[in-house]
Amino acid sequence: MSRHKLKLLIFDLFFLILLVLADQFTKYIAVLKLKAQPAFSIIDGVLEFNYLENRGAAFGMLQNQKFFFIIVASAFLCVIVYVLFKSPDEKKYTRLHVLLIMIAGGAVGNMIDRLRFDYVVDFIYIALINFPIFNVADMYVTFSTAVMIFQVLFVYKENDFDFLKSGKLINDERRL
Repeated sequence: MSRHKLKLLIFDLFFLILLVLADQFTKYIAVLKLKAQPAFSIIDGVLEFNYLENRGAAFGMLQNQKFFFIIVASAFLCVIVYVLFKSPDEKKYTRLHVLLIMIAGGAVGNMIDRLRFDYVVDFIYIALINFPIFNVADMYVTFSTAVMIFQVLFVYKENDFDFLKSGKLINDERRL
């Protein structure tokens, strides 16, 4: 492993820790200030803080499926770690690292809640469009996934992900 790759992976770890700490801190403040309180309006009719204990996934789906969510999040985290370690030591993959760490940060932040409380603390509500209540970890996952889709469709080339193929397959393709 090159020195640059090692530095990048160390940065990934510190960035992940920072993201998880920020998520957990905002949830701690939400519990402290919002639990058992009426909604707190930030911009009247547009944005408010409204405490919710979410025992399901996005939009309240799959209620009380803690074990399922932990398995799925763990599988995603394993895939993310695999991709981070396998990605080439080239500058163009730095964006990929940042986006994957943001997804991992969101997954870890919500998994901590599920393990500690059996629910995820949600508190941000966009009243203007009646959007389901969410949290900072959800923002990490949503934003980074949207940017990643854009990157994969319009920035990266198909062969930029050849590093994910098995070594034998790549070597066989090079011979052709």
